[in-house]
Amino acid sequence: MQKRMRRLVCASLIAVLAACGTGPVAPGFYRVERGDTVSKIARENRTTVANLKRWNGLTNPDAIEVGQVLRIAPPAGSATAADSSASGAASAKSDSSAQALSQNKAGPGVTLVWPAQGSVIRAFDGKNSKGIDIANAAGTPVVAAATGNVVYAGNGLRGYGNMLIVKHDDDYLTAYAHNRALLVKEGQTVQQGQQIAEMGDTDSNRTMLHFEVRYMGRSTDPARYLPPR
Repeated sequence: MQKRMRRLVCASLIAVLAACGTGPVAPGFYRVERGDTVSKIARENRTTVANLKRWNGLTNPDAIEVGQVLRIAPPAGSATAADSSASGAASAKSDSSAQALSQNKAGPGVTLVWPAQGSVIRAFDGKNSKGIDIANAAGTPVVAAATGNVVYAGNGLRGYGNMLIVKHDDDYLTAYAHNRALLVKEGQTVQQGQQIAEMGDTDSNRTMLHFEVRYMGRSTDPARYLPPR
């Protein structure tokens, strides 16, 4: 029974990390399935890879993930449909501008504070590191990076130790792993800057906070949302 409960907890956590659910998406959007590629999605939705890259801020179209939600139709009021039939030079210029913008802003709606004081010992790379690692002494306060609801508090996912997941809206969630102690419970609302845990080394070979940001189910670089320090 205990093993079954642990499997259920893990399954539920993975679902949360993959955009808090796998239900139907709104018209004009598509949820990535196993075996999909950007070119395949573009072909099946009668658009171009360039459009999908521009609409979704994809700097690396090969890095899409199962469960990720992509926009497959132009945003309301945009001139994308006309752009797609423009000359190659104009299209390339538009793609270059969109790519530069996406490097500065990965999503439209969240402002974060640093979840802990300390040194960043590992940066986000999207492959081996889905977030950033912040090192400091055991017991260092871990705070909510933004106001939201605690949707997971536990240690049911191997490799993350004592972990919290906070959902901020339909698009964003943040995750806080390896804590020594969790100070909030599932279902609780937390405010930006409120202490929610103590830094620790559970399921880790050193004391640190592993911090992730997910936008529409996709891991994204927390540095894009955090203020400089």
